[in-house]
Amino acid sequence: HLDGWTDARRANAERYRQLFTDAGLTEQIGLPVERGNAKHIYNQYVIRVPNDRDALRAFLTEKGIGTDIYYPVPLHLQECFAYLGYSEGDLPESEKAARETLALPIFPELRPEQQAYVVDTIADFYTRK
Repeated sequence: HLDGWTDARRANAERYRQLFTDAGLTEQIGLPVERGNAKHIYNQYVIRVPNDRDALRAFLTEKGIGTDIYYPVPLHLQECFAYLGYSEGDLPESEKAARETLALPIFPELRPEQQAYVVDTIADFYTRK
């Protein structure tokens, strides 16, 4: 089943890319990058929201769209890695990613109309700002 699930998530990722592009949202959010020499399986579909991540997440939740933040605390600042001696500011890009990333639904059974609802809702969020 793994290949089928991966193919379905990859198709969903491509659909998201097209929907976000068509909606003119690529200036407000950063989309995942897939390098030509690698095949992403999209176990998560993580966007970057530079300024409004938490407000967008709350808005999506209000509209019935599940999201997640997988690493709200960068690894170097987690208690289990304290022995390494890192402090806030030591890895600014990791810290920025922890503040900006938001995972959207990407499961293999996600239907095109559900994805359109996600993107339309995000567009609505930015229209209301």
